Amino acid sequence: MDSKTLALKLAELALTKKADDIKILDLRKITTIADFFVICTAHSEPQVKAVADAVLEGAKRDGETVWHKEGTNMKSWVLLDFIDVVVHVFLKDTRSFYSLEKLWGDAEITEVTDEAPQGKIMAKIAKPKAVKKPAVKKTAAKKKPAAKKPAAKKPASKRKPIAKRK
Repeated sequence: MDSKTLALKLAELALTKKADDIKILDLRKITTIADFFVICTAHSEPQVKAVADAVLEGAKRDGETVWHKEGTNMKSWVLLDFIDVVVHVFLKDTRSFYSLEKLWGDAEITEVTDEAPQGKIMAKIAKPKAVKKPAVKKTAAKKKPAAKKPAAKKPASKRKPIAKRK
């Protein structure tokens, strides 16, 4: 299964346990750490566990194995690493604190919902927002004032030699 298909499948599995605000971030043009992040929100610690377990079990049924998992004890943020796809299951406050969508703001984001007709998964793709560069104001080059000529040196005054000590 290719990484895009796997990301969509893992997002669908999160939906089966009523995960909210599911987004798939396409990182292929940005980094090599993963092709996609699947980010979702759960509203309680038991729901975080349920979503993570549903993703793990569904992936296993499809022949996909998790390479690494973290946070299964804390249950405010569970990370499931399928190498090309990394699933993040967050509690709402933890998700807003880490704000991965802002951190990876250059990624193309696909929102996944179950509000499509006939129970089909609906995905909306959002292009990354263009970052506006500050406007550069062009002005006419100012002429530099003419360099001042160094002042003429005053002639050295005639000094009397200091008397030598005996």
